[in-house]
Amino acid sequence: MAKAIMIQGTMSNVGKSLIVAGLCRVFWQDGYRVAPFKSQNMALNSFITKEGKEMGRAQVVQCEAAKIEPSVRMNPILLKPTNDIGSQVIVKGEPIGVMKAKEYFQFKKKLIPVIQECYDSLDKEYDIIVLEGAGSPAEINLKQEDIVNMGMAKMAKAPVLLVGDIDRGGVFAQLLGTLLLLEDDEKKRIKGLLVNKFRGDKTILEPGLRMLEQKGNKPVLGAIPYLTVDIEEEDSLTERFHTHHGQGLLDIAVIRFPRISNYTDFAVLEARKEITLRYVSTPKELGNPDMILLPGSKNTMEDLLWMRQNGLEALLHKEAGKGTILFGICGGYQMMGEILHDPYAVEHGGSLKGMGIFPMDTIFQKEKITTQVSGKFQEIQGSLASLSHKSVEGYEIHMGVSTAHKDSPMTQITADGTAFKTEGFQNGNCYGTYIHGIFDHQEVSLALVADLLQKKGLSQKAAEEFSWKDYKEKQYDLLADALREHLDMEKIYEILWKGEG
Repeated sequence: MAKAIMIQGTMSNVGKSLIVAGLCRVFWQDGYRVAPFKSQNMALNSFITKEGKEMGRAQVVQCEAAKIEPSVRMNPILLKPTNDIGSQVIVKGEPIGVMKAKEYFQFKKKLIPVIQECYDSLDKEYDIIVLEGAGSPAEINLKQEDIVNMGMAKMAKAPVLLVGDIDRGGVFAQLLGTLLLLEDDEKKRIKGLLVNKFRGDKTILEPGLRMLEQKGNKPVLGAIPYLTVDIEEEDSLTERFHTHHGQGLLDIAVIRFPRISNYTDFAVLEARKEITLRYVSTPKELGNPDMILLPGSKNTMEDLLWMRQNGLEALLHKEAGKGTILFGICGGYQMMGEILHDPYAVEHGGSLKGMGIFPMDTIFQKEKITTQVSGKFQEIQGSLASLSHKSVEGYEIHMGVSTAHKDSPMTQITADGTAFKTEGFQNGNCYGTYIHGIFDHQEVSLALVADLLQKKGLSQKAAEEFSWKDYKEKQYDLLADALREHLDMEKIYEILWKGEG
């Protein structure tokens, strides 16, 4: 039987996911078999497991920190918003339909046996399970039939650490207000408070922490500074969208769709010293990039209409015409075709004219394609010729099936090691693929950077060898070091071993 501990927050984006990842690495370093668990995750960044099942990327990051293979058991329910009021509901890695918020609220109690089954299976395999809540446990309108915060803590018999975000202001009110709104048994379950994202002189903060302990009647187990570790965050609240990453020789612009998904495809590019990567939402922001990336989207047709209406589509055509590199992945790739058909109203319904860059049609199907793939690039034309025959690894997640009217594929891939197929399309300096994670392979990102440097008239020698895997390992270790330094790990271990009592 595993020991359990749960991280809950006063609100979204207080750093729960990062703290769970850090604790997973700490416990692994200390010799324990550890697994993350989040019963329900709302996210547009997802991952496909070896079994072809879909789960949230936050739990995949936590699995990497724990040095284990990701499993949908660690994120049994994934909600992927399709619009402002509805989400695709994915249970144990399989989509079961799109539900409006009220419909799902009434339905979710039926998922409790699924959650319990997944948790119990992990309970038998690991020494420690680090659970993550969602939003806040004090959402009084959502507490009935809760399956992700205190309801989950009770199912797992887990003690809870409550995290507040001091960087957003009002951290004392966050923590004390949350405690005030909890039931007596829920308050008892909280064994400690954490302050996250602190900047400045901690001696000034100390009196406030002592007052917090007195008023909340809970120990403060640490104040974590605002960390500069480079680890994936959750979805739309990420600060990546508002920050230029890197001070490199190359400028890469990512179109920030309203329903952008799997922008984690570009994390490896952000980490490279040669690249400045930025997210743009308007024609004015685009500037004069060396490469433009069209990412995935949870509603491809709606996001294409958004781009058409705000003038970005016309500007991208202009950029393509003058030879700027355009690279679309998944939804971004679908947009680059001639027409999109949605006969089953999977996304938008009806048909929509595409950008017309590729001679290709896309039809949205009822069944989602979810699979890991590997293979090689085909002979690549245009400015990215160095990608030719490089190895490809990644995964596909899409409802649409694209058919090209001309033979000019990007890659040849397989899902099972035997049955190969070609996919993607290339036309001049415009490229498209369904493969998420296509830039993660070391030789791919190196070749991409070398080609971009050459196109810009710079020396290819400026492209440095870079291992994305080694880079991420270093970030997890830095995160663990920071938690060890700023948290009372001795007390946290004591809480863990004692359990909910």
